[in-house]
Amino acid sequence: MRPTNGFSLLRQCVAASLVAASVFVSPAMAEPVVLGDPSLTAGIPGEGPLTIEEIKNWLKNPENHAPLDFELPKGLDAGKANIFIPDNNPITRAKIELGRQLYFDTRLSSDSTISCASCHNPAQGYGANTRFGVGVGGQEGGRNSPVAYNRILSREQFWDGRASTLEDQAVGPIANPIEMGNNHKTCVECLSLIPGYKLQFDTIFEDGVTILNVGKALATFERVLVTGPAPYDYENELRNFKKLFALDLEDLDALREDDPELYESYVALTKAVEQNPMSESARRGMTLFAGKATCTACHVGANFTDEQYHNLGVGMEAEKPDLGRYEITKEENARGAFKTPTLRNIALSPPYMHDGSQATLEEVMKWYNIGGHKNKWLSDKMKPLNLTDQEVLDVVAFMVEGLTGEFPQVETGRLPK
Repeated sequence: MRPTNGFSLLRQCVAASLVAASVFVSPAMAEPVVLGDPSLTAGIPGEGPLTIEEIKNWLKNPENHAPLDFELPKGLDAGKANIFIPDNNPITRAKIELGRQLYFDTRLSSDSTISCASCHNPAQGYGANTRFGVGVGGQEGGRNSPVAYNRILSREQFWDGRASTLEDQAVGPIANPIEMGNNHKTCVECLSLIPGYKLQFDTIFEDGVTILNVGKALATFERVLVTGPAPYDYENELRNFKKLFALDLEDLDALREDDPELYESYVALTKAVEQNPMSESARRGMTLFAGKATCTACHVGANFTDEQYHNLGVGMEAEKPDLGRYEITKEENARGAFKTPTLRNIALSPPYMHDGSQATLEEVMKWYNIGGHKNKWLSDKMKPLNLTDQEVLDVVAFMVEGLTGEFPQVETGRLPK
């Protein structure tokens, strides 16, 4: 089957749409920035601690205060319908920059030793390579640190979803006695006494330095922390392209003559796959992931999570297990249920599960393979998979090779004096 006519018709429709759109869109409008663009998280230009003069010059630029026109990177863009940004907290470059500074500033904690990045460290996959989060005075929490990226596609936060927005989540650890050990009033007073912070808050927000605005700035920064395209995304794009145009390798010579544009598109997509390869094991794992291993029962969509809560049996053998979502909803079927994490870049943030009890992805897959720990509230999605040892390794290879993309380049220093 030759796809020439169908493709030509599609191309004509796209062209017509662009012409129609040009009636309403000014040619002078800037292209949307793709989240992950280094300019968003590079910090105010310069070196060393931020000076008042540098901050003033930054804030003078009206472009830094305009709501950001953005797109998601390849892969994540398929989930754009799930973007959640409160109407009262649009993304701006100035707010991203303020949030960046706060994210890495230990002065938000009671003893100036802990920042958001302490438990959500860029160098550790925006999580922490400890079983539990570690806060002021070396205190340990009771849960593993969840990752801080791709939150723009998520509304409820924390393992148990107790924060209804990223803004709420951002300020929670500040007042947690085990995490930052501070209180919101003292935190606001501290920030108000730092001239560089006060200047930014007063310029960006009508009511200046408040704990709500601290949350808004931090949430804005976290919303632009997204994963870049992974090998799976290129593979999936090529697969969908072939399916859309019913391409057959035997038709390629004829295709090159009949429709050079379609052929060049195919060549470009094929080259992208070759430049972002997966091993044969990872390719087998990709097939198992959506098939025998049934991973897509929960790890589905652009961000590889259903954003729901499931009891996997993890920790349920304890005398007093962590009941997770039940503590929030008091619904019986929520006992021991925790939120499905994204699998994008999952290889970079061990250990795993809400209690950090599984050190490697292989351990995680073996847990799923036996169907978890049986208990009264075990999810009906948890059943023995009967994967062979090699199949377990193949699924792990897919998660490691196929789902790992680049993180944005982020300036971790450059804070106000």
